[in-house]
Amino acid sequence: MTDTPTTGPLPPGTTVSAAPGRRPQVWLSLPPADIDGLPDAFDYVYWDGTTPDFPADPGEAVFYVVPYMQGPTAGALPLPHMRSVRVVQTLSAGVDNIAPHLGQLPPGVSLCNARGVHEASTAELALTLTLASLRGIPRFVRGQDNEKWYAGFYPALADRRVLIVGYGSIGAAVEDRLVPFECEVVRVARGARSTARGPVHALDELPALLPHADVVILTTPLTEQTRGLVNAPFLAAMKDGALLVNMARGPVVDTKALLAETESGRLTAALDVTDPEPLPAGHPLWHAPGVLISPHVGGSTSAFLPRAERLVRGQLERFAAGLPLENVVAVS
Repeated sequence: MTDTPTTGPLPPGTTVSAAPGRRPQVWLSLPPADIDGLPDAFDYVYWDGTTPDFPADPGEAVFYVVPYMQGPTAGALPLPHMRSVRVVQTLSAGVDNIAPHLGQLPPGVSLCNARGVHEASTAELALTLTLASLRGIPRFVRGQDNEKWYAGFYPALADRRVLIVGYGSIGAAVEDRLVPFECEVVRVARGARSTARGPVHALDELPALLPHADVVILTTPLTEQTRGLVNAPFLAAMKDGALLVNMARGPVVDTKALLAETESGRLTAALDVTDPEPLPAGHPLWHAPGVLISPHVGGSTSAFLPRAERLVRGQLERFAAGLPLENVVAVS
């Protein structure tokens, strides 16, 4: 076993070690005792981000699993002190809360996301929100509360054209669930490419695609390119009566522009994420006509924990053996 350098990329084939008599330290935001099969090459420290008090010296951590769903700042708290860290592993698909802090880390630290953890849950909710909005479920719930019988014809998903903006692993999982509903799927990603299911269009093709979509589902990560992507011109290009479903991040959508379109009744929306978030009491989005809101629960289901534990265990096995990590999205 060779010692791991504190700076620079991890050399291929090397394993990690600490000072004599001590094992390298791993910070987990999931209880170590709950994860079967963790490599015994490490000492495990549990910190879930709910307190600013650290259970150990973060300067000794070589691998850090960022707390999940603890707000936009908690996960970054120990980063300035992590002078020995080699890997920062998020439990979220997006890394927008951690990536801006990479400059605080030693050179060569790998930032990994949670690809494979949230696809099932997020795709389920995307389909749920789409169907609920089209089929009038919010109106039926209010009708039940007030003993009102809202019969009539409602839009179906069948025969609709659905545009998925952000065709990565989550976008593909959404398409998996759309296929049985007899709708047409159009795919958009940062760059054009071909897939077994059909072409993926580039973002710059959106102006030509939006006027023909009945439903637009956002699954793109939040980047400088996608921040404010869904602005007034984007929304104006959508056809009358179209539905916008945001499963990405709140700042991907210009809230003021969306309010203008929904309050006019021209568009409807289903939002698992908002800007601001959490949505404060009194915000006009709460009562905008045709808007359905869920409280950012796309990934927080019973499907999360077994997939998160499997990811963490697999990454630590690779790290201990000096093998390439999965889901590396950036290097400091």
